[in-house]
Amino acid sequence: MASGPREKVAAIIVAAGRGTRAGASDVPKQFRAVGGEVMLRRTLALFAGARELELVQTVIHADDDARYHAAAKGFDLLPPVHGGATRQASVRAGLEALAAHAPDIVLIHDAARPFATAALVARAIDAARQTGAAIPALAVTDTIKRVDEGGHVGETLERAMLRAVQTPQAFAFQPLLAAHRNALRERRDDFTDDAALAEWAGMTVTTFAGEPGNIKITNPEDFMRAEAMTMDQLGDIRTGTGIDVHAFSLGDHVILGGISIPHSESLRGHSDADVALHALTDALLGALANGDIGSHFPPSDEQWRNASSDRFLKFAVDQVAVRGGRIAHLDLTIVCEAPKIGPHRDAMRESIARIAGIDIGRVAVKATTSERLGFTGRGEGIAAYATATVRLPWGET
Repeated sequence: MASGPREKVAAIIVAAGRGTRAGASDVPKQFRAVGGEVMLRRTLALFAGARELELVQTVIHADDDARYHAAAKGFDLLPPVHGGATRQASVRAGLEALAAHAPDIVLIHDAARPFATAALVARAIDAARQTGAAIPALAVTDTIKRVDEGGHVGETLERAMLRAVQTPQAFAFQPLLAAHRNALRERRDDFTDDAALAEWAGMTVTTFAGEPGNIKITNPEDFMRAEAMTMDQLGDIRTGTGIDVHAFSLGDHVILGGISIPHSESLRGHSDADVALHALTDALLGALANGDIGSHFPPSDEQWRNASSDRFLKFAVDQVAVRGGRIAHLDLTIVCEAPKIGPHRDAMRESIARIAGIDIGRVAVKATTSERLGFTGRGEGIAAYATATVRLPWGET
């Protein structure tokens, strides 16, 4: 394609499949978590943030409206359209939805490839501008053999001429739409990707460099590999600690770990005095080297008077997410003579896990006395000690 005025570039994210090969689950694979985040959301984040993309059209299954809206929350996307019985039909639905916007270039990407990068998207757009039809490809390193239905080898293929193909595949919009419409008229619905359909329509398809990490998640083993990849990406492990104390005052309950526990006294503080959540908040902020609870929620500010401390912890949790990180573990120790923590331990763990958005298995709550020593031993208040472990992407500061 000849260069000229800046083209309008769109992308179609194909997310209408059921993912039956991905293992037993009531949730389609594109809505399952990878590295603590819904796979489709990871994919949408890349394309919604791509500088050269003006339009992002997602194609989903008719049963997935609620799941989609949760996964796409906060992104500036076109309204989703429902796909068909095949991938080809779903792509055509996306193309027809985009037709009114008249894009010049369209990228077709599988939602089940959540590890594509901005550099790959940029290469796809550039390749489409140059050629009108281009696909990312990797050289095949294994020996490939053609076998018959009985498993007998019939031919060894020359691997120097073979490529493994990925998405996003990039095309001039109008020729691809015309090819899909023609295939519908000819009742051809057996194309496994858009490049094959484009070849059938007479278009010349070229290749550009794909990415080894741009895997398609299809089988249960792929989910295991994907989790390992996210751990490799989040290899910068940080640890923070938090300590907080609050004195007793008149009252009939205390708030600890986000739950109310009956007691002969209450804890005194500017907020709800949840010493447990305050310590956890400082631990997370410490792991991020991002100040402390007092710097973000100063007690001199009246808006925080009697505030529920889950807001403070949620703020720290969100700061981890903003940095692209994950909370690996939260460990809390409460020091007091009373009330008894043991009967409420699991409720506290559930509350903290809910606020932090992590599995309860990543939250530890312990309790001890100070053997009647110090202010806690005299029953004057409660102390809490917390440790937070987070994983951040390499290069984060």
